[in-house]
Amino acid sequence: MTAALFLSCNLSAQEKETIELYKGEIPGSIGNPQAAPDGGTIHWMTSVSRPSLAYYPAENDNGNGTAIVVCPGGGYAGLTYMFEGIETAKWLSSKGIAAFVLKYRLPNDKTMKDRKNGPLQDAQQALRYVRANAKKYGINPSQIGVIGFSAGGHLASTVSTHYNDEVYKSEYNVSARPDFSILIYPVITLDPALTHAGTREALIGKDADQKLTEKFSSDKQVTKDTPPAFLVHALDDNLVPYTNSIMYTDALRKNGVQCELHLYAAGDHGLRVKTPTDTQAFWHEACEKWLRMNNWLK
Repeated sequence: MTAALFLSCNLSAQEKETIELYKGEIPGSIGNPQAAPDGGTIHWMTSVSRPSLAYYPAENDNGNGTAIVVCPGGGYAGLTYMFEGIETAKWLSSKGIAAFVLKYRLPNDKTMKDRKNGPLQDAQQALRYVRANAKKYGINPSQIGVIGFSAGGHLASTVSTHYNDEVYKSEYNVSARPDFSILIYPVITLDPALTHAGTREALIGKDADQKLTEKFSSDKQVTKDTPPAFLVHALDDNLVPYTNSIMYTDALRKNGVQCELHLYAAGDHGLRVKTPTDTQAFWHEACEKWLRMNNWLK
């Protein structure tokens, strides 16, 4: 993704509301999250103690009541909150989609009882919150998707395949299943030979066994009930091999799930590197067409 992508969009959208993800105790937390301020900057967050959603309302009605939860990446070591979070939300808002940027907890043995479930707990809760409050935000509860970048793509694909896992108790009696997912240069597998090593180590540990590796490899968890997906990757990605997106696409197709994959000749990780044709800069237009094809945009 290039910086020009969002500069060409309407960036007038502003955050309207910050929503604390949990009303009471944060599941699996160790210590007092209220006494542990978030670390880093709005561009690169290094720790999150109190997960939240930043709400960017749709600027027009082109989205038919569609909403998307946004998961920034960062290898589960940080969050690229501005570039992959806020700017993504502004793009979606300008197209008529309500966006909720998820500031999720990063795996940490010092602050959570089971680090591998912390991000999934927050992603499930985010989907449940948006669905339970659909009427408040003018959202269609059957048109709530998720978009994730890099490790955020891993989280988006994880909640798309583990939405029924009972990893915490929620006050919302609604499903955590996304109705669709948008996965941008995602980490899909945690197989040491094909994954991003930092993402694997941060979430499940460098020496995790095969069973745990497969549990958090989304291509191994796809079923016929996994939501439809739109995927984007660059062939020269030097951090997350493009085979990750192919593996998830193959798994979806084998299970009869609708999907669309766009592979670009160049762009590296983040799709920021320009090429002579610069075709990767237009992935968002392809994404908009896919959303319209499925009636999530007018």
